[in-house]
Order: sequence, then C-alpha cells, then structure tokens
Amino acid sequence: QIKTQIIEKMLNKKSVFSIVFWLLLAGTSVTAVTFAGLYLYLSPKLPPVDSLRQVKLQTPLRVYSSDGKLIGEFGEQRRTPLKYNQIPPLYLKALLAAEDAEFFEHHGVSLKGMLRAASQILKSGEIQSGGSTLTQQLARDFFLSRKQVFSRKFNEILLSIQIEQEFTKEEILELFNNKMFFGNRAYGLQAAAQIYYGKDVQELTIAQNAMIVGMLKAPSAYNPIANPKRAMTRRNWIIGRMYELKFIEKAAYDVAIREPNTATIHGSGQQTQAPYISEMARKEAIDRFGEAAYTDGYKVYTTVDSSMQAAAQAAVINGL
Repeated sequence: QIKTQIIEKMLNKKSVFSIVFWLLLAGTSVTAVTFAGLYLYLSPKLPPVDSLRQVKLQTPLRVYSSDGKLIGEFGEQRRTPLKYNQIPPLYLKALLAAEDAEFFEHHGVSLKGMLRAASQILKSGEIQSGGSTLTQQLARDFFLSRKQVFSRKFNEILLSIQIEQEFTKEEILELFNNKMFFGNRAYGLQAAAQIYYGKDVQELTIAQNAMIVGMLKAPSAYNPIANPKRAMTRRNWIIGRMYELKFIEKAAYDVAIREPNTATIHGSGQQTQAPYISEMARKEAIDRFGEAAYTDGYKVYTTVDSSMQAAAQAAVINGL
C-alpha cells in the first residue's frame, strides 16, 4: 500500500511538471511567433541606419577675428561637434554609470538594464535609470518619436540592433554625445559645458560631468538652474553609481559629492566686441549660402585684429 501511494505521488508530480512544461513551451512559442510576425511586419518600414553616416548636425554660424577670436555666433542650436577621442573619460564614466553600464557588452538591447530599471522603480517609486540602452536612445532621437507605444519600442529595439551591426561602439558614443539636447539651446556635450560652466569639456570636474549627464533624462526637470534641488539629487545619485561601479575612488567620490552646484548661464564665449563687423559677416554669409548659413557650421574669418579692436572700443568708451 505504501509503495502504491509513493508511485501515485510520483505520477502526480510528473503530471504537474508535464503540464507546466507544456504551458511554458506553448507560451514561449506564442511569444516567438508574435515577435517574428512583428519583425516581418515592421522591419521593411524601418529607415536605413546607414543614413546616420550622412547626417548633418545643426552647427551655428561663427564669426572670428583675423587672429581667431570669436566675434559673433548665429543659429538656433548651439553645438560644437566632438570626435570620440575628444570626449573626456570622466564624462563617459558618468554617462555609462547613469544610462548604460553594460554598453560595451550588449548588442543594442540590455535585458539586465531593463530588469535593473524595474527594480529601482520598485525600491524608490521613481525612475532612476531607464531600461533603454544608449543605442536605443540614439535610435529614438534620430528616427522615432518619444510617444510611448509598443510599436515604437519594438522599432527602437530593431533599429538598435541594426545600428550596433553597422557602427562601432565609439561611433555610437560620438553620435550620441553630439546629438543630445541638454537644455538652454545646448546640443551636444561641448555646448553644454560652455553654456552651464563656461568651460571646455576637458576642464569639467566629476560633479560637473555628472550634472550634465543628469540633464539627459529630462533637460527641463533636471536643469541645475531651473530646478537646482532636483538636479543635485540626480547628480549625487550618478556620482554614487560611479563609485559603486568602481569608476572613481573613494577620495574622488568624497570631493565630488561635496561640490556645490556651480552652474550658471554663460554666453557663447564671445572674445572680441565687434557687433557691427559681426552683423556684416552674417549678412554676407546669408547672401552667399542662404538659411543653411545658420545650420551648416560655417566659420567666417574677418580682417579685424582683436587687440586693435579692443583698443578702439576702449578709446570710444573713454572718450564718451
């Protein structure tokens, strides 16, 4: 009788395992068929990712003196594109810590990143890091809208995988950091460094790099000038992530976390006052190149000598 009961229990367990196995298999099959169908339906409609190689980033018209001093800048978007080797390692560490720690390991999509983002929402009640990789964010900003619908997310994933096949990791980071918006007309990392800190990107501290990265999530919500308290919370979380991932040492963490918010709005970095000449140059550029003069990164060099111009300006002011 005991043997019979044991056999019955074993058979019951076996039937339960069998049911679970077939349910999992059926679920996996349905999911695979659904995704395959979506791929076949959406894939032909996707834009060609190699078009990123021909993309023109809007860069303003800049007017210089004969000795290379900036006189004027014209254009809606302030941007100074950087090559990958010009992007500081500290900034890249802050970016990867906040947005995509597994960037150099994944192929466009990170399951680990999605799970981590979900766990952070459960723990803190708010989004700290998104589930999208840097490649997904690049695909979205170049080709898609920010509308939260399933088809857009699936397109984002497909485009990300294609981008990873077409471009190197370094090329993706270069495109990402020249394209992204940081608020206050700042497009790209170099423009953000100039506008918020009046510095070249190479001169930024750990805390300043983390602050700039923090704005990527939402430039209006995490702007250190418009929302300093919220921006500091985000900045300190990124610094903590950098330390947690061993991107920085404890001593560097301690210095960065204590650094106050030093962001203020800076001008275009104009080095010589010659507004009349600057306007003449702008008009000449528009006559020659049309509206493209404001977006195609033209540089106009005038015959103005900056030291003589400064002396003339001072003489007029003193005379008045």
